[in-house]
Amino acid sequence: MDVLTDLLDGVRARGALFSRTVMTSPWSLRFASGAPLTLATVLRGQAWLVPAEGEAVRVRSGDIALIRGSAPYTVADGPDTPPRVLIDRADYCGVSDPAVVPDGGTVLLSGAYDNPGGVSERLLRALPPVLVIPDADCHSPMLALVTAELTRDSPGQQAVLDRLLDLLLISALRGWFDRPGTSAPPWYRAADDPVVGHALRLLHDRPADPWTVAKLAAETGISRAALARRFTARIGEPPMTYLTGWRISLAADLLRGTDDTVGAIARKVGYANTFALSVAFKRLRRITPSEHRAASSGTRKASTGRQ
Repeated sequence: MDVLTDLLDGVRARGALFSRTVMTSPWSLRFASGAPLTLATVLRGQAWLVPAEGEAVRVRSGDIALIRGSAPYTVADGPDTPPRVLIDRADYCGVSDPAVVPDGGTVLLSGAYDNPGGVSERLLRALPPVLVIPDADCHSPMLALVTAELTRDSPGQQAVLDRLLDLLLISALRGWFDRPGTSAPPWYRAADDPVVGHALRLLHDRPADPWTVAKLAAETGISRAALARRFTARIGEPPMTYLTGWRISLAADLLRGTDDTVGAIARKVGYANTFALSVAFKRLRRITPSEHRAASSGTRKASTGRQ
């Protein structure tokens, strides 16, 4: 399994939120669904995406924007247009009448991962807060399928929309990663290196193994010093530091998405017991595994409205 497939393996929308809106200037929408990841695209016209932090970004027709994190953001006809309409979770799944499309109106399509477990934390941590993939690098036929599905009311519609959102995300990520000069994560750029790419696959496929640099070097057919030097140069950190981060990210997803005990999760990701995992987890995340699980549980209840 390649590293990207490993990260995308945890992507599965459940109850994805969609909104298709037609607007005429001046217009500005403030999105506050609290979703951990949102995809937005302009089907016609253009827009400006104003994140909670950072500079506004132009989104042209066909571009796909990824917005990571639950902080509110604004999409408008101009970077300085003040918000006029608030879109929260209850306002999603709304569709402007496809027959009422004013001449020159901007058509905005937005899809959100509402369930916290729908996108792995490992993938979220690899993404910048805002990412816009140009249409030329990610022309997706799924956009037309989403639009068509939103204008009908058929059995199984939610399942179809969930899968389409997953495909849109995967298509957008591949377009970003393959774009020349991209700021894609180092682990993706290193996949073509026969030594470092092999080492990454070993760590991802077998995180629970008792890895050392010497053992990893033996399996990649290179000296310990050469592997450490080459891995650090390509990835930006030593092999065992990378492995620790990978193990903790795996543990974070398991804590959030399963009812396994902390001890069982520790063994799955390569730690001997609960204490060993807790020490490493707190050193990297500044909270314990139990505190992370409790916080994730609170997020799930808030997103679903359960008490």
